[in-house]
Amino acid sequence: MAEDELPEPDRRDGLPHPRHTRRLYGQEGAARTFLEAWQAERLHHAWLLTGAEGVGKATLAWQLARQLLAHDSPPAELAPLPPEHPVARRIAALSEPRLFLLRRPWDSERKRLRAEIPVDEVRRLRDFLALSATDGGRRVVIIDAADELNRNAANALLKLLEEPPKGTVMFLVSHQPARLLPTIRSRCRTLPLRPLPAGALAQALQEAGVTIPDGAADAVAALSGGSVGAAGSLIAGGGLDLYRDLVALLSGWPQLDRGRLSALCASVAGMQGGERFDLLLALLLTLMHRAALTGAGRPPAAEAAPDEAAVLARLAPDPATGRAWAALAARSAARARHGRSVNLDPALLLLDILLESETIAATSPA
Repeated sequence: MAEDELPEPDRRDGLPHPRHTRRLYGQEGAARTFLEAWQAERLHHAWLLTGAEGVGKATLAWQLARQLLAHDSPPAELAPLPPEHPVARRIAALSEPRLFLLRRPWDSERKRLRAEIPVDEVRRLRDFLALSATDGGRRVVIIDAADELNRNAANALLKLLEEPPKGTVMFLVSHQPARLLPTIRSRCRTLPLRPLPAGALAQALQEAGVTIPDGAADAVAALSGGSVGAAGSLIAGGGLDLYRDLVALLSGWPQLDRGRLSALCASVAGMQGGERFDLLLALLLTLMHRAALTGAGRPPAAEAAPDEAAVLARLAPDPATGRAWAALAARSAARARHGRSVNLDPALLLLDILLESETIAATSPA
């Protein structure tokens, strides 16, 4: 397989790679924080970009990388670099000599992406930083995602962070910063990114070439957690219809409709149902969390499916039932992780999780 045909671990299926995304939506505050530090000549050598997967962390890192490599002084605001600009063209082609991208590599023997970033990749970064910049200027490193560094790689990166090369700015993209070494976190300036509101999410999806179904903007924002990546997968996988099916199934709770239950489980049967199961599980966990919030007296502001508010009120009429749904969500996520590790049939996993929801009826005064 040619190098330009290899899968990219930092690109979400159905969406362009973040380096090809020209505009950033909904993260103006994070961009402003970085630019203000640059303008005040307090530019930290390492920035930890945190937030849920798909909210724009990598897009922001690539946007800032273009600005740092194209300009000696900070711009007044974060505006897209013209695509014909030499830096923009080189970055798009991954041929910019002053930029290093650290990510999971391709395993040529097993013909698949590595599960982690090994220490050899960090050694390549060390060699890159040991060389003099081609023009004596700034260099940029993007690590996507830092959560995927194995232990040896993380320790090797820590040494680079402890003795940062002059003129180098590193962006560490992290979906789960708690997984990073505390010493790595302590040597970075954290730049948190928030879930995108419905309007910004719609703009970002349009930029990525994804169309939201009419009237579904609020539902997509709610079910995706304000993540462009999750929203793209939700729309492409028919997630809006799946969520309606889940709400309809649980509308008869505490006794589930066995016909609907069987049909839903059959739709993810066999090993070929893995992707649909992942989406269905994510939506089921979302429904449980929304029920937990309803029980705590904080129901969702907008419905993500017809009659959802009434169903949630019946699922979680009080705080005790809400806590039961939150606990079930945690158990279900753990059960799914274990099921994947031992290759259980997704249909059996889903059936087990849904049947356990019936036991919550015992905690409800109704």
